[in-house]
Amino acid sequence: MNKTGIFYGSSTGNTELIARKIAGKLGADVFDVSNNPLNAVAECSNLILGTSTWGFGDLQDDWDSFLPKLATANLSGKTIALFGLGDADGYPDTFVDGMGLIYEALQNKGCRFVGMVSQSGYTGDASKALIGDKYVGLPLDVDNQSKLTDKRITDWLEVVVPELL
Repeated sequence: MNKTGIFYGSSTGNTELIARKIAGKLGADVFDVSNNPLNAVAECSNLILGTSTWGFGDLQDDWDSFLPKLATANLSGKTIALFGLGDADGYPDTFVDGMGLIYEALQNKGCRFVGMVSQSGYTGDASKALIGDKYVGLPLDVDNQSKLTDKRITDWLEVVVPELL
């Protein structure tokens, strides 16, 4: 497997915690996007990008600043997997929209996305992260479905890891 970097933005620490859990399973490096890690992006063949969603479908603040820079980077040939945190009970119509916003910004940049997840088993009823009945990455609700988080990560990685070049 080529070099994998996990890039996250976190306001409360939940997204960082998930990023570090995933990194622990992969032996990957972890980067906080608030530090503008564009050099690290260039050095990685595989990017795992994590964000939370705020308010009514808003991107996490650090990603709001970093995503325009990432969108101008050379992502051609890179493999990207996404994970997003949200509140499916409190905001069912914007659940993990932040993950969808990242996907929208990068989808035509020459990269390949892996790790789509079925909507089955999730209580959110709408999202910018949905394409048909699949999320563009791993949706997590650590506030309302925390007991499912570790299994969801493990199951997702079983699909994602073979796709990492």
